[in-house]
Amino acid sequence: MRSVVGGIVWLIRGTFCLVSLTVILAVLTAIPILQLIAFGYLLNVSGRLANGSKLKDSLPHLQQAGQIGLAAIALFLAALPTQALTHLESVANLINQGSEQATQMRTLSIATSILMTAYLLWAWNRGGHLANYFWPQPKRFLKEGWRWRTWRTVPDRLWEFTINLQAPKYFWLGLRGAVGTLIWISPSFVIIAAFRNGETGLAGLVGFAALLLLGVGMLYLPMLQAHFAAENRFRALFAVRTIRRDFRRAPWAWFAAMVMCLVITPIPLYLLKIEATPREVMWAPCLLFVAFILPARMATGLALRRARRMPEPIGLWKNLSRKLIRIVMPLVIGVYLLFVYVSQYTSWDGLLTWVQQHAILIPVPFLNGV
Repeated sequence: MRSVVGGIVWLIRGTFCLVSLTVILAVLTAIPILQLIAFGYLLNVSGRLANGSKLKDSLPHLQQAGQIGLAAIALFLAALPTQALTHLESVANLINQGSEQATQMRTLSIATSILMTAYLLWAWNRGGHLANYFWPQPKRFLKEGWRWRTWRTVPDRLWEFTINLQAPKYFWLGLRGAVGTLIWISPSFVIIAAFRNGETGLAGLVGFAALLLLGVGMLYLPMLQAHFAAENRFRALFAVRTIRRDFRRAPWAWFAAMVMCLVITPIPLYLLKIEATPREVMWAPCLLFVAFILPARMATGLALRRARRMPEPIGLWKNLSRKLIRIVMPLVIGVYLLFVYVSQYTSWDGLLTWVQQHAILIPVPFLNGV
């Protein structure tokens, strides 16, 4: 019975931490510049798996994300009484400006705000876990809460918590990954220039040639990104020979990861790119984008991990598998590029959708909201 209860608790805690992580990444994705941190984190997930990490270890800072999510919920709930009292004060002032009831509501709202702030600070000082919010340990608070030594380590612990999130590391990884990816999809800029005034004449031929070149690059780019994150070297983004050798060892894993990365997860998200989202709620569609793209990043990492654990391919079946996947892969790329092509007419960003490809870049629906 204990094991069953423990399993349920573990599942609930893990789900909450995963949801919190997704929300945090979505919020970061909606903020310019900081979105590179989210992109770097997603790359790091695939890199960890490619390096041989277990699935449970592929999402760093999961527990910290749960603590941040719990703190955000606690802050929201703690603010509700103050907001309710403030609303009652405004109603009382509307009925009778400066009345005694309005003054009482204002005094109560200030007192409640101070009380809730102290409650939250005390919970966070003790670790910010769920038990710390439910049971404030009043005797301990009365005994230690007023002492300086109880609070003097808080800045250091907060700084350590922030440093352990490794935001600069993910920003640097995301920045290099974005630059390298833009180099790979540079034919997109040719496509934009060629299609800007229609698809006729020489411009149309150049545009479709660039489209074919982009398709060739897309055959390798998702795996190259995982390889780059695993090696943490910019040159690894262009190590096509290494990726081709990996493909030889596990063609079916490669195929499954590419279908996941370029078809299953990114294509449904193009429906959210039709109408622009107000900047104030940009994080909401980003939530879906991150939730869809994260499994795709994990799939590419798992495919590379499997390829690097497999021996050199020998035998007829291995040879047939490689040839079959090589025949089918252009169809996968073709389906993906078809949706990107159509999205230039349906997406709010228009032709810029060729550059803003959420499957391989920052998982954000629009370059700008409205």
